[in-house]
Amino acid sequence: MAGPVHYEIYMRRTAPADWSLHQATEDRRQAVDTAEELLRDREAVAVRVTKETLNPETMEFASVVILTRGAPELTRKRAPAADPRGPVCRGVGDLYAPHAREMIGRVLEDWLHRQGATAFELLHRPDLAERLEASGVELQHAIQKIAVPEAQGAAKSVHELMRHYQRLAEQAIERLLVAGRKKQLPSFDDRPVSTTALALQGAPDRAFVMGGAVASALCGLPGARARVERLMDICDQAPVEGAPRALVFVPVEQILCELMGSRSGLAQVLGPGLDQGASLAAVVRMAAPREVDAVLAQDARLNLLAPPIEGPVRRLGERLAAGEFPLLAASLARMVLRELMSQRRLRPGDAVGEIEILRVLAMALTATAGRLLTLEEVQTAFIERSKGLVAADFVAAYVKDCTTVLAEAERLTRLCENVTGGANKRAAARWLDACVASLRFETELRARTPGAIPPGQRLMALGELQRAVRKAGLSERETQTVVDALGAVGGSIEVDARLTAQLARAPAPVAQKLAALLRLAAAETGPTGPVAERARAEAVRLMRAPDTRAALGAEPQAVLTLRPLMQAVGLAA
Repeated sequence: MAGPVHYEIYMRRTAPADWSLHQATEDRRQAVDTAEELLRDREAVAVRVTKETLNPETMEFASVVILTRGAPELTRKRAPAADPRGPVCRGVGDLYAPHAREMIGRVLEDWLHRQGATAFELLHRPDLAERLEASGVELQHAIQKIAVPEAQGAAKSVHELMRHYQRLAEQAIERLLVAGRKKQLPSFDDRPVSTTALALQGAPDRAFVMGGAVASALCGLPGARARVERLMDICDQAPVEGAPRALVFVPVEQILCELMGSRSGLAQVLGPGLDQGASLAAVVRMAAPREVDAVLAQDARLNLLAPPIEGPVRRLGERLAAGEFPLLAASLARMVLRELMSQRRLRPGDAVGEIEILRVLAMALTATAGRLLTLEEVQTAFIERSKGLVAADFVAAYVKDCTTVLAEAERLTRLCENVTGGANKRAAARWLDACVASLRFETELRARTPGAIPPGQRLMALGELQRAVRKAGLSERETQTVVDALGAVGGSIEVDARLTAQLARAPAPVAQKLAALLRLAAAETGPTGPVAERARAEAVRLMRAPDTRAALGAEPQAVLTLRPLMQAVGLAA
């Protein structure tokens, strides 16, 4: 059972101050009034009253806050606790770990770009290490970029970390220079790749030595494409299986990951003339050439949009398709996902082309789902990308070169078809509905100016647009709203031109007039809605006429031709 109860009044004299006990009392009303007076007399900026109940068994108080008034508490940043483990990289061997190479590639990005090398090559080539040491300022700035954030995140001394990483860099450079002077790093010009790999079996530093041999083989090659070609030649000369083959393929894959992990390196490998969308299509085609080629072979137009992969890129793609270089395949897949989910335009200045290249990417990635990426990852990426496609600026760029409102509606229908995700589909449907329900749409289509499109062709265009809307994957309500709007405009066009009446009175054979009306009633040559209903009513009146029955009785073949149309509009069983 509950024990004695009392009330405690706490106050904060300033906003950043801590709570301090002002008074304790057994009267609840007195405690609340006292707290209100402290706040009213400005003796405190905030007050709090708590109810304290004593537990007789444990002799502990249970606190419940019954009143809080005044300025809110300021959140204070806690100082990061010191990391007892020391620096992230404690020895020279730690510099060769993947996360360390990634960091080196970032802090020395400009220097490595000027040298035409990767972080892996820097850690395995004596000439690059000597060049970096001679630069002085570049190395010092790189160490500072690493030490300062690490010191702030782990409450360490910046100067101690800088001295530590300076010693580590000096040791790594000295190790490379000694290996170069003692000719410990073999050359594939003197000894073949397979022989070198077999000779290094069991050696304690075989990974370092083979990495140096592979990196040295790239020395002097201009451009990333030529280096990929050389790496593929090295793979062709590697042992057939076992640990010696892995000894060659591991450093090759690490260099490829770093080489193609940057946009500049990827652009050099694939071709500098490709925009971002074409580069992504080329990456997917390189990573899964057989699946993508099979998809593109079904549509010659899509095949023209996806850039071909040739030379070293094709050779690399064949190895990726065979299951080699899994880390590179995963890295490329993650890169494609990042770019698809980013806000960066795939084809700046060409909104129509962006829709087309996204269609190619969607088909290609779906065909490779399960090997590169899961189907859920692909769907999530395109849902995120579709958010940008229904934004106002993209839609404006997408329809800005449309010369007619009908062409604008057709393009917006294609937009509805190509976006994915429920919210994005609804947003695209709103753009389309605003277009077809606008006064401009009706006015332009009902115009009877000289040189205007004939009413029959306008009705046929509206019917085709209705069929496209039904295939766009919109919800039933949104689809029906747009279809009804198109049908209403079609009805106005028919009323203006009196098309069904003219067809019924035209000086043509009865079977021909009836076929034209039935096609219009079946929405083959016009939209559904008022036009189809009037055409059906006119066809019924025409069929009931004695002259029509006599003419159809004399032409049995014409009746057989008209029967499918009559069945389509419900005039025959």
